[in-house]
Amino acid sequence: MRLLISFAALFLSVVLLQLGTGGVAPLDALSGVELGFTTSQIGTLGSAHFFGFFIGCWWAPRLMGAVGHSRAFAAFTAAGTIGLIAHMMIVNPTAWALLRILSGACVAGCYTVIEAWLNAKVTNETRGRAMGIYRVVDISGSLAAQLVIGVLSPAAYFSYNLLALACCAALLPITVSRVEQPAMPAAPRLRPGLAWRRSPLGAVGVVVSGVTGAAFRMVGPIYGVKVGLSADSIALFLAAYVLGGGVAQFPLGWLADKFDRRGVLIGLSVAAVLACAATVLMAGLGRNGVFLAAFLFGMATIPIYSLSAAHAHDFAASEERVELSAALMFLYAVGAIASPLFASTLIQQFGASAMFAFIALTHAALLAFGLIRMRARPAPRAKTPYIYTPRTSFLVGRLLKKQRDGDT
Repeated sequence: MRLLISFAALFLSVVLLQLGTGGVAPLDALSGVELGFTTSQIGTLGSAHFFGFFIGCWWAPRLMGAVGHSRAFAAFTAAGTIGLIAHMMIVNPTAWALLRILSGACVAGCYTVIEAWLNAKVTNETRGRAMGIYRVVDISGSLAAQLVIGVLSPAAYFSYNLLALACCAALLPITVSRVEQPAMPAAPRLRPGLAWRRSPLGAVGVVVSGVTGAAFRMVGPIYGVKVGLSADSIALFLAAYVLGGGVAQFPLGWLADKFDRRGVLIGLSVAAVLACAATVLMAGLGRNGVFLAAFLFGMATIPIYSLSAAHAHDFAASEERVELSAALMFLYAVGAIASPLFASTLIQQFGASAMFAFIALTHAALLAFGLIRMRARPAPRAKTPYIYTPRTSFLVGRLLKKQRDGDT
């Protein structure tokens, strides 16, 4: 309980940040449909978000070094609030894409500050519990952000203003906290090639994870509209996806630590292909069928990032872990930037099910590459612990480094 209280300000900011920025993707998709945007234009908004996310990941450590944690957090939160509140002032898809760059930078920048602060304050004795609470708070906030869409009207001033208020409120816990700001950690060098050198399969796995997650989160609401879901049903559709991913972490972690991780990753890829097929086939079975399909899809696809990262870290030295985590995050962002625009274009040209055909093909490619890699070299003798890895900032690797090395 003392641990929770000591980090309460940071965790409350995470929840408010998720509520403010986590709901903008589905709200933008539904608003775009309401306003007559094309499917490709709506997909561009998702790609713009992840472009801003990458900018925020890269810039945040440098900004913290120049102005401090609190001021950097305030700057990124202000950018995110502007990105949200200006939506209904400039109703134009190009303008919205620029605003989504601001909200994406806000997410990455704020998480970088929070994780740098957490890393400086945890000790070896409290690290495991602090990270456990952090993961629960992050998933809970993400789940709540999807559910809140069910009560917001698309293309309405009130809806965007409410999200902007939540984003702005994330400022309060950190700025009024009496906890002393920590020293600024050095920004990790960004070496994307390091991920490929340590584990080609891990590198490809996180790219596929970025393609899958970004397509579903950013373009999934369009699929929901195409199959006849209402706004409140789409909120439950997205929440089922997040919940499925959260539930799968525990059994997948056990399997990943007990068996060859490449085999588990191949099994997940098979499950992802089957889940894509099930999602398309169950679209005509009513709301409950669609929700169940989304839950299964989340179970099969969300853990792939953490599993790929764990496999990559099995081949890394301790001193490489922070830079390897940053490299994996960069590759995830590459997949996530390209995916929404491509998936939305496919939906526009070939119909709603085309997005899941695209996702199924990426997982089939991951499956084939996994089989090739299993023949290329044996499994590592020693494994790092499987850890649910939030895809939040380049500094998350610093928080998880000691846990991967087996320290508590």
